[in-house]
Amino acid sequence: MGDVMILTGAGQIGMAIARRMGFGKTIVVADKNPGNAEAIATTMGQAGFTTVPMTMDLSSRDDIRAVIAKAQEYGDITMLVNAAGVSPSQAPIEAILHVDLYGTAVLLEEVGKVIAPGGVGVTISSQSGHRMPALTPEQDEQLATTPTERLLELDILRPERIKDTLHAYQMAKRCNEKRVMAESVRWGERGARINSISPGIIVTPLALDEFNGPRGGFYKTMFAKCPAGRPGTADEVANVAELLMGPAGAFITGADFLIDGGATASYFYGPLRPTE
Repeated sequence: MGDVMILTGAGQIGMAIARRMGFGKTIVVADKNPGNAEAIATTMGQAGFTTVPMTMDLSSRDDIRAVIAKAQEYGDITMLVNAAGVSPSQAPIEAILHVDLYGTAVLLEEVGKVIAPGGVGVTISSQSGHRMPALTPEQDEQLATTPTERLLELDILRPERIKDTLHAYQMAKRCNEKRVMAESVRWGERGARINSISPGIIVTPLALDEFNGPRGGFYKTMFAKCPAGRPGTADEVANVAELLMGPAGAFITGADFLIDGGATASYFYGPLRPTE
């Protein structure tokens, strides 16, 4: 029995973080697509990591509990890396809200019940949560503290209030940030920490879906006109996660870290600023 990391979302960002932080631990790799989970588990296993692939739907509390139960068979859960989710070009409004918003809230809640003292987690949010107009303090508090099973009943998340899949995604990511703040208080009671990272355009299969989707031109312009002048890499996200999850980040919890090459800054104050 030893330390266990739960990795949800078998993609490039999650694997980059797990490779940085998962040495010496059993890594339970969970993804809705069993082939993805097997592939990442095999790749990491061939690099010397101990991995256990599992199938998990992030929008299912039962699936999340099953992953936690499997992880506990191998030891104490000391790390969570949540990189699961769907993008605006991959799914309809309802799926985005059920997976990215509700599912993430459930995962943070359930892992927060069992995370070991000294444990730490990161969840991958998005720059999109920083780009939508500010909500009222009351709405922010609702996203942060509403009981999980009632989240999707909130007035601001009613179908007629959601304009399109991008709006749904922005709301989900705003909720992720607020949920992390609230959960950090509960995790702190167990001597554990939780933070979120909001990447911009990172070259992954999901990003390539966006590049080839209806908003592809917008995304290509975004990284061309941001201060960095390029998209980011999964390893650059892992650099931030290594700080947050390691001893150098021991005083950081309940925070969100924007890593987007300055795209959000350019959106508000530079050449990416909307003209309408």
